[in-house]
Amino acid sequence: MTTKFTSRRAPIYADIPDKKWNSWRWQLSHRLNTLEEIEKVLKLTDSEREALSTQGLFRVDITPYFISLIDPDNPNDPIRQQVIPTAAEMVPFTAMMEDSLAEDKHSPVPGLVHRYPDRALMLVTTQCATYCRYCTRSRIVGDPSATFSSDEFEMQIEYLKQTPQVRDVLLSGGDPLVLAPKILEKILKALREIPHIEIIRLGSRVPVFLPMRITDELTEMLQKYHPLWVNIHVNHPNEISAELDEATDKLAKAGIPLGNQSVLMAGVNDCPHIQRDLVQKLTRIKVRPYYLYQCDLVEGAGHFRTPVAKGIEIIEALRGHTSGYAVPQFIVDAPGGGGKIPLQPNYMLSSSDHKIILRNYEGYVTTYEEPSTYQAHDAKTCAYCQNKRPEFGQTGITGLLDGDQMFIKPEGFDLLHDRGGIQHRLKDDAKWQPLGIGSGDSEDNS
Repeated sequence: MTTKFTSRRAPIYADIPDKKWNSWRWQLSHRLNTLEEIEKVLKLTDSEREALSTQGLFRVDITPYFISLIDPDNPNDPIRQQVIPTAAEMVPFTAMMEDSLAEDKHSPVPGLVHRYPDRALMLVTTQCATYCRYCTRSRIVGDPSATFSSDEFEMQIEYLKQTPQVRDVLLSGGDPLVLAPKILEKILKALREIPHIEIIRLGSRVPVFLPMRITDELTEMLQKYHPLWVNIHVNHPNEISAELDEATDKLAKAGIPLGNQSVLMAGVNDCPHIQRDLVQKLTRIKVRPYYLYQCDLVEGAGHFRTPVAKGIEIIEALRGHTSGYAVPQFIVDAPGGGGKIPLQPNYMLSSSDHKIILRNYEGYVTTYEEPSTYQAHDAKTCAYCQNKRPEFGQTGITGLLDGDQMFIKPEGFDLLHDRGGIQHRLKDDAKWQPLGIGSGDSEDNS
């Protein structure tokens, strides 16, 4: 028999009528954001008090529903650490960046990021229902006076119309599900009118922070714009409640496939057993684990970072120990705009020209015999290969495996290694001397 998930309500909300409590508008308008308000629910530590009293930190806003999931007497509560600031946010760390994913560099128009060949990210709002302390976009998210204008939306839509290689658009922000319903539908409708846009995705933590927002009216509107996918964001099993279960059930019944993205955080979910419980509970509420992210190098999040090896250890503990579709990909979103890089334990131990040696999750080692004859795929006669869409130099490794390209060279590689050319270009420069001349060394320094 499946265990039912529970509901919780902090004591200060005991007298709030259910009609108000279950209203997403009431929840948004009664978010907690000051030391005095939060202290009515939680027993604050000195570190939390210092952070809540400090000007200039990332915005704090927590829905009454979500703060009710926190153990008020446990300073190490895993939900608490995600939304209540501490003095650790003020400690800088090596490689800390404001825009660690270089999204601004890949933004052709305001609010739109085009990093990958066939998909684009639309930042449709700077607001969220609750703010995560490790937010990748804390540089732009949370400012109550900032928003994207209708003109900027039009610029985003126009760019997408003029960029036929984009077939997949992700709406994020901020959180697209905090938008006024009419504005959200206007954006979805505009995207659906672009013939080459095949898939629309929403990245949202609203079902987790504000499950009351997932109303029948919302799901009826969303299902008009299929194929539409939703990724939610749950980091710990304690975030999975009866309300979240109901919200994901409504979305699933509307035909919306659901995935989950988590962030690996020290002291929150950096435990294989916590992660196994999380992914198994997610599948019970019809959500497939999708990504487990290494924490980004964003300002204020240094205390959440773990070694990359911890993520690989967690995947090792999940693979074979739970259902395959419950195992997420462990992802490092490469600093500087390199994009998502999947990492996993090494299951191939060795290989020869006819055999590979593999291990499984138990340490069982086996061999797999390669075929002695294989008719290689011929890209020159394959209709798909001949009609493939150009990716404007972003083919990467695939370009080496599938085509005539033989190497990938960093920018300036030829210039750097053109030794003779460099000497000819620089010989008239008074500041340049070949190594060894004027230094007391032999001229032959090769």
